[in-house]
Amino acid sequence: MSQKDYCQIVKVQEGYSHKTMLNDLEKLKSAYPEMEIINIGKSVLGRSIPAIRLGYGRKQIHYNGSFHANEWITTLLLMVFIEKCLEADNLSQPLGGVNIKEALKNISLWIVPMVNPDGVDLVQNGFLADNNPYYRLVLQANKGSTNFRNWKANIRGVDLNDQFPANWKREYKRRETKGPAPLNYPGPFPLSEPEAKAMAGFTEEHDFQMVIAFHAQGEEIYWGYEKLEPPESQAIVRKFQKKSGYRAIRYVISDAGYKDWFIYKWRRPGFTVECGLGQNPLPLSQFWSIWAKAGSIMLTGLTI
Repeated sequence: MSQKDYCQIVKVQEGYSHKTMLNDLEKLKSAYPEMEIINIGKSVLGRSIPAIRLGYGRKQIHYNGSFHANEWITTLLLMVFIEKCLEADNLSQPLGGVNIKEALKNISLWIVPMVNPDGVDLVQNGFLADNNPYYRLVLQANKGSTNFRNWKANIRGVDLNDQFPANWKREYKRRETKGPAPLNYPGPFPLSEPEAKAMAGFTEEHDFQMVIAFHAQGEEIYWGYEKLEPPESQAIVRKFQKKSGYRAIRYVISDAGYKDWFIYKWRRPGFTVECGLGQNPLPLSQFWSIWAKAGSIMLTGLTI
């Protein structure tokens, strides 16, 4: 995945927003009508959370991005991946050495590119008091600052990747943050936020054999939880590691994440992939170097 082939529709640009993503999905659907798009729910402020299906195979897998607001570069990575897969399938050409047409006969890949659209918009654009009912809450949580570059949570100051019912109480007790904040507040109870609830419902409605949540930063792959991950998870992460050069980490002191919950509930392979290095939001100048590694993981996932 070292080639820097630009897409026709999805442009690598600063501030890749929810609105831009929806416009690109509409254009992609027009160009590639075989692509399926559904809405799995809405954010706190009513923004849609789309899921895209590539392929029609019996085996279902799932990728997602932008659980955290200032990690919106993961949305762009997934959108580029979607277009490149559609183009390769349409032209019957390989992508990164993978026969996409054959892969999509065997797999149905469901992608949610932007789990947290309100948070992404806040990081990119800020807000005015007259257009956001959570103005006071957000401003207070951000200690009066209108600089939201470090904001990871949703618009209610809840960390969406601390929201899932996998030892949530333990995570809540461990976190020092007990109220709305830019990061690390697990919320008042599991799945209190519509975005997390939408992701949980979407996951429960599908028979996913594997999930990958793309985050930023660290060039690491987290793959275990409470010794509940199946034996094949280790073989899979070794393939990801070989293709990307990312470091594989089995366990960390953390609960209530999406990957944690998937492993906890289904005992199937689940991964959190931390893309890139540096302070979030990662600079767009890193995009293609990140793509070379993260994209190889996305492609490898189609061959598992």
